[in-house]
Amino acid sequence: MADPDMSSQSGGHDVELFVETPDYDLICTICQGVLRCPVRAACHHIFCKKCILQWLKRCRQQTCPCCRKPVNQSLIFVMFKLSKVIGRLKIKCKNKIRGCPHTLALSEQYCHSMSCLFELIPCPYQGCRAQLLRRDLDAHARHCEHWSQPCHMGCGTVLSHRTQAKHNCYRQLRHEYEARQKNHRAIAAALQRKMRRMQSTMADMKRQIGLICESLEVMDELEEVEEEDLGETSGSFSSSTSSS
Repeated sequence: MADPDMSSQSGGHDVELFVETPDYDLICTICQGVLRCPVRAACHHIFCKKCILQWLKRCRQQTCPCCRKPVNQSLIFVMFKLSKVIGRLKIKCKNKIRGCPHTLALSEQYCHSMSCLFELIPCPYQGCRAQLLRRDLDAHARHCEHWSQPCHMGCGTVLSHRTQAKHNCYRQLRHEYEARQKNHRAIAAALQRKMRRMQSTMADMKRQIGLICESLEVMDELEEVEEEDLGETSGSFSSSTSSS
């Protein structure tokens, strides 16, 4: 006999969710729901993992709720194949009460809820506390006073319903473009002035190098003339000495 307190804390899937009534063997004896993450104890009884762990935590003697045999937590094994079998069972969408007609495999429940048009979701705009169906989100956005989004033209302005009608993206983009053009022209002019100064400096350096080269050539010529004069002087002195 299952503990009534434990039955109220269901770890399994609601039986009413399934299209066809599940087999009795797939029902957890603790929560009376369809097994979720089924595990098998050493006594071969099967429970939802959450249910049996909660049961053992609250039960002083840590025994099986069906046969009262001792249960060792280290000897509880997950039944992966059974979990896959349960995952293939057909269920009704949890939003059927709101009008969703779809049936799907239990394993697809999460993916379906992420796109179900009848899923109840909060308004995504900060400050709005409305709860609405996903299918009504676009209609709600058209009059939500908290609606805001960046300009679709890419100017970066965040618009509300109040400012959207007044926003002229073309004019704003044109002003920004003209300001950037002006800045680019100023930078180009500054670079041109710097280039002209560098060219003038290089020309001055070339002239100075040319003058230095000319000075060196003149000095070389003077040295050659002095060497020739010295040679002639020494030759005439030798002649006079030999004649005497």
